Amino acid sequence: MADNKLTATVKWLDEMTFVAESGSGHQTVFDGNSPGTAASPMEMILMAAGSCASVDVVSILEKTRQQVVDCRCEVTGERVGETPNVFKKIHLEFVVTGHNVEDKHVDRAVKLSADKYCSVAKMLEASVELSHSYKIIAV
Repeated sequence: MADNKLTATVKWLDEMTFVAESGSGHQTVFDGNSPGTAASPMEMILMAAGSCASVDVVSILEKTRQQVVDCRCEVTGERVGETPNVFKKIHLEFVVTGHNVEDKHVDRAVKLSADKYCSVAKMLEASVELSHSYKIIAV
């Protein structure tokens, strides 16, 4: 069984810029200024949700032998107006491009990710209204 413990370290660089390093050794720069020289922590939340869900959707579509050549997840978040300005709504729209990609498979993949597999979305849904949509581009 895989180890369920993940770690990260965040180190201050200068001004409001930090570098985060995952336990597996991958680094990402964050910037608390708006706009800054790197993504903000809240933008990273959106990117994490989109990345996690995209992994699920592509994996499920591959298992159903859909001929996907591209998958993009466009994520939008709406924050509350007062501090701490948490997200109140997040929408993920998947744009799936491929040859003869069937609507029923994309619909199922998006629903499975949202309802069962995406751990980031499952964690966020306790306090954020999450929604999903998709469109298919035939090539």
